[in-house]
Amino acid sequence: MSSFEEVFGTTPDGAWRAPGRVNLIGEHTDYNDGLVLPIALPNEISVTASARDDGIVAVSSNGQQAVIEFALDSLTPGSVTDWATYPAGMAWILRESGYAIGGANLFVDSDLPTGAGLSSSAALLCATGVALLGLRGIEVDPAEVARLAQKAENQYVGAPVGLMDQMASMCCTAGHALYFDIRAMSTTQIPFDPEADGLTLLVIDVKAPHRHVDGEYAARRKSCENAAAALGVPALRSIALADLDDALSRLSDDVDRRRVRHVVTEIDRVEQAVALMHAGRLRDVGPLFTASHASLRDDFEITVPELDVAVDTALAAGALGARMTGGGFGGCIIALVETTKADETFKAIEKAFADHGFRTPTSLAATPSPGASKLS
Repeated sequence: MSSFEEVFGTTPDGAWRAPGRVNLIGEHTDYNDGLVLPIALPNEISVTASARDDGIVAVSSNGQQAVIEFALDSLTPGSVTDWATYPAGMAWILRESGYAIGGANLFVDSDLPTGAGLSSSAALLCATGVALLGLRGIEVDPAEVARLAQKAENQYVGAPVGLMDQMASMCCTAGHALYFDIRAMSTTQIPFDPEADGLTLLVIDVKAPHRHVDGEYAARRKSCENAAAALGVPALRSIALADLDDALSRLSDDVDRRRVRHVVTEIDRVEQAVALMHAGRLRDVGPLFTASHASLRDDFEITVPELDVAVDTALAAGALGARMTGGGFGGCIIALVETTKADETFKAIEKAFADHGFRTPTSLAATPSPGASKLS
């Protein structure tokens, strides 16, 4: 364990934080101009920082003494590698966008699992952004910070991610899910309090390797873009559920058809979920979770055995609904369960994983939490 003072030998000017997120429903819809419904987690990344006057940014993290340095005026995509790519990318996009940030010492700490599909990369970008801006007293709308963080990940890191993760990290509020309409760039805070209904939202990290920039995500996105072009629409959001069968009949590629079917039906599931939550019928959202998982498994083909076993086991243990969440190919599932059955549901998943020879899963508390803020 190390600290800011131990690494940099000086006193910090402040600390900032940005949370991870879990998406309730609306998977792989964000880059199709669709709808998503994430919550921010209590797990977060913090950046303790001090200003420098030499135009150098020095970054380090808890558990290591190594410091990576880069000059702001020589930042270009590819000039910084390894995990420091993310803070470097955020510094780069802020300067490219005209914000007068300066040099800084940045110390990163986290209780957010990496590789679990809980958006640790977006949290790191957002925490870095609010720290670099906060050090100079620059006020920027949270949604704009989110858009800049997405640009940094797209253009500097090289990951073709959508905007959901960054918006959740910046714009969520405690006790709510963020209903984000990407096409309209509008957000609505939807009250989300499972505890009041005697329910728990279990988040289970299945500990399968989560590979987010290995070509699979990009391939799914490209397939959606190809299908939209073939159908003559700007994005798959433009296809109404009532027109889905006609759209599918106009596509010659079976893979593209299945990708389109997932996106269009998933957007409809988000709308149904929000309507049910507004009506106080949270229990009825469970089957939508399960239908979402089946679509992600069969039509979008991004689940792995660990995710499928975890979902099937949770449902067999009495969960009201369960689904994989995040980019896929590893990561986490969520399960909506009666609070009285939460422990036995997780134990059932642990046993199933042991029986299959999988790694031991872990669980996280999924309390809807606030977006990025200053800590001190």
